[in-house]
Amino acid sequence: MNAEQALLRLGSSTSEAVQGVLAMFSPDGVAPGSVRVVPPDESPFAEAMMPAIAADVSYVDGVTGGNVLVIGIEGARRMAAAMMGMDPNAVEAGGDLSELEFSAVGEAMNQMMSAAAMATSKVLDEEVEIAPPDVRQIASVQEGGAAWEHPGHATAVTFTFCGAPCLLVQLVPNAFIVRMTRALDEMTESHDDTPLGDALRDVTIRVWAELGRTRMSSGRVVSLPGGAVVELDREVDAPIDLYADGMRFATGRLLVTEDGGLAVRIEQVLGTSSPASPSPDPTPTEVAV
Repeated sequence: MNAEQALLRLGSSTSEAVQGVLAMFSPDGVAPGSVRVVPPDESPFAEAMMPAIAADVSYVDGVTGGNVLVIGIEGARRMAAAMMGMDPNAVEAGGDLSELEFSAVGEAMNQMMSAAAMATSKVLDEEVEIAPPDVRQIASVQEGGAAWEHPGHATAVTFTFCGAPCLLVQLVPNAFIVRMTRALDEMTESHDDTPLGDALRDVTIRVWAELGRTRMSSGRVVSLPGGAVVELDREVDAPIDLYADGMRFATGRLLVTEDGGLAVRIEQVLGTSSPASPSPDPTPTEVAV
């Protein structure tokens, strides 16, 4: 697989992830566009509509590079309306973005940037960590600053949300291209069912426990005060789920360790026919949360 094919694969994957988040707010409002590889001598932001709300993130672990999402003010107001349960197509053109609308758009962009990072992880077959997204209103591309500098390779994806144009740019350094093409080539090769190799056993992955979930309107989320109590969908004594890099792999019970920390006793590893054998001493064998 050559560099251009790898970049197109990456751009398509991140675009689908971002548009999937938008589709949760307005299932019929997302219209896919085109994915293109931007040459080093061209600006990937040439199609950005200004003024706009922009979100950019940088990778802090695993790979270098970053994503930038640019949405015109009108599109941002429509996105905010969808987030708050209103009709995005009823938003009148020409208005300014209120503080509440900016908060709603910021939350949506955070979700989209996280989805883009997860898509990159799948393409690279390696976990990608991102810094907190920087969401701000800008009047020109020049206000993007150093985070928007073209490092050598870039993809630009155009699409629309409720008729408003959006631009997703992925800035990809040369070193990332080498790693990505190698990973994609390895994923397309056939592998036997040999046990996990020693080198792979040392790869660090992120494991977390999920206590429960709930659903609420975006308007309620952004208006939650400090000290608010959010009810989850599980009982206190119900099993909790364990995830490894986004994949649910086991269930367990929450424990308090001797030093006052939290841990999880694994009770069932998914895909096995019987529960995991209990350990007489939970301290060294628990997964910290």
